[in-house]
Amino acid sequence: MMAAPRLLRTCLLAALSAVLVASAAIGPAQAEPPEPTDVSAAAVTFSDSFDGPAGAAVDSSKWQIETGDNVNNHERQYYTSGNKNAALDGQGHLVITARRENPANYQCWYGTCQYTSARLNTAGKFTAQYGHVEARLKVPRGQGMWPAFWMLGTPVNWPDSGEIDIMENVGFEPSTVHGTLHGPGYSGSGGIGAAYSLPNGQAFADAFHTFAIDWAPDSITWSVDGNVYQRRTPADLGGRTWVFNKPYFLILNLAVGGYWPGDPDGSTVFPQQLVVDHVSVTTGDSAGGTAIRGLAGKCVDVAGANPANGTPVQLYDCNGSAAQQWTAGADGTLRALGKCLDVTGNGTADGSTVQLWDCTGGPNQRWTVSAARDIVNPQAGKCLDATGNNSANGTRLQIWTCTGGANQKWTVG
Repeated sequence: MMAAPRLLRTCLLAALSAVLVASAAIGPAQAEPPEPTDVSAAAVTFSDSFDGPAGAAVDSSKWQIETGDNVNNHERQYYTSGNKNAALDGQGHLVITARRENPANYQCWYGTCQYTSARLNTAGKFTAQYGHVEARLKVPRGQGMWPAFWMLGTPVNWPDSGEIDIMENVGFEPSTVHGTLHGPGYSGSGGIGAAYSLPNGQAFADAFHTFAIDWAPDSITWSVDGNVYQRRTPADLGGRTWVFNKPYFLILNLAVGGYWPGDPDGSTVFPQQLVVDHVSVTTGDSAGGTAIRGLAGKCVDVAGANPANGTPVQLYDCNGSAAQQWTAGADGTLRALGKCLDVTGNGTADGSTVQLWDCTGGPNQRWTVSAARDIVNPQAGKCLDATGNNSANGTRLQIWTCTGGANQKWTVG
């Protein structure tokens, strides 16, 4: 880690498929929606599901292993090479293991090292600029543990080059993770970020969770298991420089001790493991998303560009704003302003309106696109529809039985 309290990484924004043609005639009414195709037709630019034999090292074409200690944060571990502390488990996981040991007389900033662990990155092999960046992880537990999934800007000149912490956890907060930005004038303990906590005292170490960012020009949105918990833009920096519109590389590591988590104590059990199920970066042709055009050539629009839950989604003149930039998640969601296109109240009836809402993973936030240019909610089996076949600005969008009408035809991009 750099001299920063939090570390993270991203899963790039998925962009909508632009395979649909612009021309369409009004078709006949149809009782059943047409056979859909997956709306998440996005380009996977980086993916590692860690398949391979137990004990194997990570794929060296994707990752490099860092070695040594880290005086900047006063961490206690020595990062080892090869597969000593980072190895596949033969079941589709990477396991990063922290041990209380020193098998090779490693020397650290404080003297003879007391712990070993691993840190790996994609520097020189892969960088991302915008998109949906995610990792599915199970974190370790115990005082002094500090797992992180994060990104650094290139070329590295910290903090001016920037850092995006997608997920960090410190052992004394078993139910909480942090997402943070670091840059010139807002680094270390002055980073800009927020925390996300599981309900009812659940510990992140008890199960796998998916940590992600959706990253567009001048905005980054963090989520845990699809639940958005913060969005940051240049307006949050109080006039300081936004350094997040350029390439970043990915980092995974498990630190032991340091200024923020504190050192292990008698309650800490070793070894501890950070288990990584997958890491992926998904993007498309448009870094910040793409427009969805419908009746009279107007766009699917978030009213007032308001990211609040419950904001109506409407038809409006296309203006290229963030309120009209839609991306498609690998989970079938359609997203704008860091939130999901949602059928209000989980409705399935004709006339159920659509709105913007925190991504929950519910079936009322799943969409598919048919070859006939219908956008279908599979739960309801109904089409995204401009109410009353009205092309006026501000016309509310809803779901309705698929009819083939022009008010149900949509062109992506």
